[in-house]
Amino acid sequence: SISFLHGVKGSLEACEMYTRAANMFKIAKNWSAAGNAFCQAAKLHMQLQSKHDSATSFVDAGNAYKKADPQEAINCLNAAIDIYTDMGRFTIAAKHHITIAEIYEAELVDIEKAIAHYEQAADYYKGEESNSSANKCLLKVAAYAAQLEQYQKAIEIYEQVGTNTMDNPLLKYSAKEYFFKAALCHFIVDELNAKLALEKYEEMFPAFTDSRECKLLKKLLEAHEEQNCEAYTEAVKEFDSISRLDQWLTTMLLRIKKSIQGEGDGDLK
Repeated sequence: SISFLHGVKGSLEACEMYTRAANMFKIAKNWSAAGNAFCQAAKLHMQLQSKHDSATSFVDAGNAYKKADPQEAINCLNAAIDIYTDMGRFTIAAKHHITIAEIYEAELVDIEKAIAHYEQAADYYKGEESNSSANKCLLKVAAYAAQLEQYQKAIEIYEQVGTNTMDNPLLKYSAKEYFFKAALCHFIVDELNAKLALEKYEEMFPAFTDSRECKLLKKLLEAHEEQNCEAYTEAVKEFDSISRLDQWLTTMLLRIKKSIQGEGDGDLK
């Protein structure tokens, strides 16, 4: 048992040395070496059954690797997530799933994988009753799903989040945006679906009727029905002059415009 205690003491000292080395590498901006040293500390903490310290070191490793090796950063953060979920710390696990999703978005440009990690984060947040955090993740999923032409998935999320927020005095202003986005996704798939959805949203959420978003949708539906490209473009321009269209809305509105007969060019102006 004395040799065991020596072993533990030696491992603890090694952990401290790896952590000190990692921090020095960080100061020198040698991110890969810092990540590697934090990783070694994490593995030693695990051998010592010190789960929390191990997870913390894996997160430190992930943050260092983020600046040099995105895939290795993801591996370390996944290792931390495994420990946190094992400990029942789902809110922290969710936070790290978001970090992984952001790496897939920005560094590795793998949107499908980013979606999967946002969905996992949303699941964990929901389980912990952190609904506003879950909704934030789901809205990311919806935006990407629509970009990837997975419109049904996007519609379900926008309707769900819209319904959840419309009765909340602090959030109901956002609900009109979610119903607007859901209606645009419907519109791309089928004009009649969009009409029916719009009627449903107005019934569910009467404040939607007076919104600029709802008025725009009605003008666009009318222009589409008449196959009037000019009227469609004019309605969009008028809306854009007061509320600037972001990249996502511009993309969706262009997809709808292309379904007007004979409209081949990709411009909204």
